[in-house]
Amino acid sequence: MSQLVRTPWIAVLLVTSMLASAGVATAAEAPLRLVSVTGSGEVKAQPDMAYVTLGVEARRPTLAAARAEVNATVERLLALTRELKIEPKFVDSTRLQVQPDYRWDEKSSSQVLLGYVVSRQVDVELHDLDRLGTLLEKSVSAGVNQVGGARLDSSRRKELERAALTQAVDDARLNADALARAAGTKLGPVQSLSTTGTMPVPMYLERAKLVAAAPMADAVEQSYQSSEMKFTASVSAQFELLGP
Repeated sequence: MSQLVRTPWIAVLLVTSMLASAGVATAAEAPLRLVSVTGSGEVKAQPDMAYVTLGVEARRPTLAAARAEVNATVERLLALTRELKIEPKFVDSTRLQVQPDYRWDEKSSSQVLLGYVVSRQVDVELHDLDRLGTLLEKSVSAGVNQVGGARLDSSRRKELERAALTQAVDDARLNADALARAAGTKLGPVQSLSTTGTMPVPMYLERAKLVAAAPMADAVEQSYQSSEMKFTASVSAQFELLGP
């Protein structure tokens, strides 16, 4: 008799357990409500370093003459970097190019060798912008005939990039919160976050008006001016929406 009484209760417990499990499964399978937003950040900083490319090119009838002229100029340029106390590890003078110089002769329908062109580039990583003007001006006096624009940079690049990323994430969260409030819900935790990366806006130092007859190095240095660098970042994010 006791066995007959217990059986219905066991059946009820089993059914109740199955229904509870089904409810949990249904709740787990319910899709999250998400809001997708983007965010952007920008950090400004003064540049404190520069990358300068100085080139020497000589065109002469013989290879030996062209190479000797280029090497002599490069030696004067390297002496200048030592004079400006630029560490040798920040000076690279290994890029060398040699090519023959031909002219097409119509009468013989063939190329005529005129000589050789030898070129060499010296890359300088400058960590003292106060010496930039002197480096550019005196390098020309040393015989450099190809001066590229100085690309400005910051020694705090990584720190500034991360600061821009942090601003971008904060901006995305604020945008998501504004949308959640407008929809009458609350903002939940972030579900996904991605970035397109950070990038500094390239800066090349523009030469200001230079007084050619300025006898002092101070006047040369003051003729070069730089503005602030900008590091920008953007992110895409998804946040969960909570509430009704």
